[in-house]
Amino acid sequence: MTRQHTGFLGWLLALVVAGVFCGFGAWQLQRMHQKQAMLEQVPANGTAAVTLDQALRTPQALHWLRDRLQFLPGTVLLDNQLRDGRAGVKVYQAARAVEGAAVLVDLGWLPLPADRQMPTVVPQQGAQVLEGLWAPAPSSGLTLGPPLSATPQAQTWLATRLELPAIAQQLGLPPDGLAPRVLRLDPALSLGYTRDLELLPNTLPPSRHLGYAVQWFGMALAVLAIAGILHWRRRARRARQGGGNP
Repeated sequence: MTRQHTGFLGWLLALVVAGVFCGFGAWQLQRMHQKQAMLEQVPANGTAAVTLDQALRTPQALHWLRDRLQFLPGTVLLDNQLRDGRAGVKVYQAARAVEGAAVLVDLGWLPLPADRQMPTVVPQQGAQVLEGLWAPAPSSGLTLGPPLSATPQAQTWLATRLELPAIAQQLGLPPDGLAPRVLRLDPALSLGYTRDLELLPNTLPPSRHLGYAVQWFGMALAVLAIAGILHWRRRARRARQGGGNP
């Protein structure tokens, strides 16, 4: 292989690697913009509150929801939920509006002991005026294994992810019987457990995505700079060798 071909392949490899790094950087910027847009949509507590039926008309928007809902029997414990560095579960129970729509209500977080014995929860009953943030459910991550498994407590299931059709089936609802988002209860309400309205728990904030994007773009620039320096040195060496020939 000639030196010219070697130089061409070197530049080609550098451009491919730099392109891959730029792709990672662009993805980080996209995640930053997505999360920033979500945070900017968060309504002020109690401002322009909507009912569950109204929220369902624009399900992808963030709403402050206030409605009188009837709790349904059945509790879901979402596993692998961290809070202040401790492992635990989030407690969910479905509630239905007068119009018939049902939504999973985030009742808060409970810690798990070292032996991972499931906590005993007291289900909410009756109709209550609930309010909180209409927001996406926690990210499911890898979808491995069944989404639900039974626990020793009756009508209580341990979930690896919030797969709404599977939960609806256990609750005796149609596959599309649960709203596509969850109601994260206002921490000021007395019912339930420890909770907050943090939209990005256990995940990177927009600023961290920006930092990673800068790192990826910097690595792409470094690859091209190194390729340029090597190319310049190779040409300089050939020039010296050519100049020394009689």
